[in-house]
Amino acid sequence: MYTLQDLLTLMARLRDPQHGCPWDIKQTYASIVPHTLEEAYEVADAIERGDLDHLQGELGDLLFQVVYYSQLAREEGRFEFAGVVDGITRKLIRRHPHVFPTGDLYAPPDMPRLSEEQVKQRWEEIKAEERAEAAKAPEQLSLLDDVPATLPALSRAAKLQKRAAGVGFDWPAALPVVDKVREELDEVLEAMASGDQAAISDELGDLLFSVVNLARHLKVDPENALRGANRKFERRFRFIEQALRDTHRPIEDCTLEDLDALWGEAKRQEHNLPSCG
Repeated sequence: MYTLQDLLTLMARLRDPQHGCPWDIKQTYASIVPHTLEEAYEVADAIERGDLDHLQGELGDLLFQVVYYSQLAREEGRFEFAGVVDGITRKLIRRHPHVFPTGDLYAPPDMPRLSEEQVKQRWEEIKAEERAEAAKAPEQLSLLDDVPATLPALSRAAKLQKRAAGVGFDWPAALPVVDKVREELDEVLEAMASGDQAAISDELGDLLFSVVNLARHLKVDPENALRGANRKFERRFRFIEQALRDTHRPIEDCTLEDLDALWGEAKRQEHNLPSCG
């Protein structure tokens, strides 16, 4: 069975200037990013679909992305894969003092176990300490500086809000956020009435940001919630398509009322409700 060292050797050979793969040789940090995001989403997709038979392969694809970046850095003399492993191990030991009280990975723990809430609180305290330390550097000017700009917009909105909430800039409860969502929706309607497309886009952004805030207060991950809504839409739309194929009706020949009736039937079947007709 091949090992991690074999994978690192393979990566080095793919990047060999004389005998490597032309495609791999020309890649850069930036050119690999889309592939990294795609592989991460494929891991998430396999888990969400319960396709654990393919999870191993998807994790391998994602691991290869880390190996790829590490090889680029190695060629530039920046760091190597071993440094990546060392860095994440040290960070996780530091962030789990309840498991590694002496800071030694292999020392037996001699502290009582903490509750899940205590562990979470300590984790946040340590991360805050790390951010405070990073803030001493001239380039770290904001608590928000290390929230990745390339995150999906919903996830990034939630992280930005959580970071601000950590210093007290937050709504006290969920109900005031509901009022804010209604306020933002009214402003979308006003923008629509004005016909100003830029204003419409701006107000829709504010509405989405407020909905993310509501999701955060309700302890719902907005990205997961929207993915769930996407899957539900896809499932119901596929029901419509199959129903039309069964009756040999082209979807283009159907009225909106026809399609809406089939949509209602899809919902009824999902909830085991009797048909209305």
